[in-house]
Amino acid sequence: MPEGCLETPCGGNGDVANGTIKRLVRDRGFGFIRDDGGQEWFFHRSSVTEGAFEQLNEGQRVSFDEEPAAKGPRAGNIRSDA
Repeated sequence: MPEGCLETPCGGNGDVANGTIKRLVRDRGFGFIRDDGGQEWFFHRSSVTEGAFEQLNEGQRVSFDEEPAAKGPRAGNIRSDA
């Protein structure tokens, strides 16, 4: 199992969520998404599967897979809802 993953494989637990990009840290390659329920999710640039990290903007709607991680909730397979 890859480092940082819990019992569920890092491919996600099958749950798809929707949210809005709250913050991007472009120079470090990560950001945060706030889902429709108000929970924040960390994501890394490598998790963007549709388009490119550089094309994302704060306030943009996205869908993503919920992935367990050792340091808290993590978003994977990020796709633009545009």
